[in-house]
Amino acid sequence: MFPVGVFWPGTPLLRFFMANLIIRRLFQGLIVLILLSFLVFILMRLMPGDPVLIYMSRSQAGQASIEQLQALRHEYGLDKPILIQYFNWAGNALRGNLGVSIIKHTTVLSLINRALPITLYLGILAFIVSIILGIPAGIFAAIKRARLLDYVITPLSILGVCVPIFWLAVMMAYVFGLKLHWLPIFGFTSPFEDLTLSLKQMIMPVFCESLGAIAGCSRQTRSAMLEVIRQDYIRTAWAKGLTARVVVTRHALKNAIIPVVTLAGLQLGTIIGGAVLVETIFNIPGMGRLLVNSIFNQDYAVVQGVAIIFCGVLVVVNILVDISYGWFDPRVRFA
Repeated sequence: MFPVGVFWPGTPLLRFFMANLIIRRLFQGLIVLILLSFLVFILMRLMPGDPVLIYMSRSQAGQASIEQLQALRHEYGLDKPILIQYFNWAGNALRGNLGVSIIKHTTVLSLINRALPITLYLGILAFIVSIILGIPAGIFAAIKRARLLDYVITPLSILGVCVPIFWLAVMMAYVFGLKLHWLPIFGFTSPFEDLTLSLKQMIMPVFCESLGAIAGCSRQTRSAMLEVIRQDYIRTAWAKGLTARVVVTRHALKNAIIPVVTLAGLQLGTIIGGAVLVETIFNIPGMGRLLVNSIFNQDYAVVQGVAIIFCGVLVVVNILVDISYGWFDPRVRFA
């Protein structure tokens, strides 16, 4: 075993392990991206229906001729074998070209550039809310173990994990939107245009996306804190006469926060995935709604582009979680 000091942040040995970890995680993430892109590509081609017929039925009132259908398939490369289509798409994607939407006749990157900031705005707000509410709730539940506050927080956290997002979103829209008229039911306004309206429109979507993360962070924080506060050095801190705030913040929370940080990073991926349901229900023009509409329209290029972006975000988040774990606990060695 190496002594603890050699793993202190900034030491050459820790930098070596961290660099080794990042390289391995990047390689694994690349493999995941390739497999996911191929899987999405194949599944979209196996779906019943023809995107060319969907497009022609929307753009022309009469029935299209066979020559028109063949010309359109040739234009979008749909007349080639599936493997050739995939390698052509992958080669273009590596050059930053994700293709053209067969339905909207615009580049996939332009659609993503409009939708991605909205999804990030919603996801970051939900992540911040989950941290602000989840971690303190878990701390108070652990400190007040077997008391009234613990009996309130623990069942609520279990309920938050079990509640389906789509059901919660529909119920909130019905109660706070249709019945009470407190909040807007749908739509999105940029905070740079109208901050007040934007925040009102985000209250229900952010709560729906963050509820599961709040519950998860609360339960993990409570478990970690209960494990830490039983340690001898915590009893020593209490015996010294230190205040509860000092014992909790400087001693207990510092060590209990490590697994919470790991879970919080993983919850960020769950929040982004939840955008598919939330954005569809509340009619928010983000990546989730773009993905759903593109699947129904069999817009191959858009579905593949959005799936790659989502997967890339999750890979980056997992890498950052691994790095943060090693940073918070320098004694960890990455084999």
